[in-house]
Amino acid sequence: MQNTPYYQQAFVDYLDAYIQEKEPKSLYNPINYILQLGGKRLRPVLTLMTAEIFDCHYTKALNAALSIEVFHNFSLVHDDIMDDAPLRRGQETVHEKWDLNTGILSGDAMLIMAYQLFENYEPETFQALAKLFSKTALQVCEGQQYDVDFETRDDVSIPEYLKMIEYKTAVLVGAAMEMGAIVAQVREQDKRNMYEFGLNLGIAFQLQDDYLDAFGNPETFGKQVGGDIIENKKTYLYLKALEFSSDDDKQQLLHLFSLKPTDQTNKIETIKDIFNTSGSSLATKQVIEEYTNKAFGILEQLQISEEKKMLLKTFGQQLMNRNV
Repeated sequence: MQNTPYYQQAFVDYLDAYIQEKEPKSLYNPINYILQLGGKRLRPVLTLMTAEIFDCHYTKALNAALSIEVFHNFSLVHDDIMDDAPLRRGQETVHEKWDLNTGILSGDAMLIMAYQLFENYEPETFQALAKLFSKTALQVCEGQQYDVDFETRDDVSIPEYLKMIEYKTAVLVGAAMEMGAIVAQVREQDKRNMYEFGLNLGIAFQLQDDYLDAFGNPETFGKQVGGDIIENKKTYLYLKALEFSSDDDKQQLLHLFSLKPTDQTNKIETIKDIFNTSGSSLATKQVIEEYTNKAFGILEQLQISEEKKMLLKTFGQQLMNRNV
């Protein structure tokens, strides 16, 4: 087993070799651009790590890991179009740097390229990877649609929100880990356990992302703090605040989430105060811990060494502390 930086570098080297100048450049240059924008490559690292957990050399899982990363970036290109986002990882989004049609078509090509990478495996492995990929890709689309629908709804429930972040974010983390297990050709129960570990860790990660969006350090978070509040997103923090708040605070929260003032400073600070005084921020930290512990509990069902269990647990802890 190697450490996380080793897998990150091995994957980036493989990605760099995969990226080529191809014609028509107007189709492939945007693809190369988004794939080279950086990021921590956490999902492909999990694929490689999972393969080695089950004594399969990580190099055999590189194509599956690359498929996950290509798909993830495809979804970002289309999400940015839907959100009309100007920046991604501090750089121009594809549709801003080129145009809307290029963003749509290059994204479509990336989805096909992600599938093509499974052709490097034997038929049985190909079929298992493609089946998981199809299910996951469709769930990601469903999660994105739920997210869009929630923007115009005032009756979103906690279970609905959790389902949305499970589909939009967590299923891809679970799939990344199960793909490593598929390549390693392990028993079905181990595949399922790896998926569930990744799924619960992914939910915890997204809930923490919601929390940090309001209360994170802008120098280390990597995004605009208060962005979800500015966009009136109905996050776990918001939904719990509605549940816990007094009638006055609840009405104020509903009113503030119907506004988009030019200067958002007072709105952000007032809402953060309500998150704190209502107990919403504490409840959010508690549910993050619950999902993290649920993920770690699944490790006990794996028939692997304690050293390997600790490696996965350490990765999870570093992920939740934003150290990887």
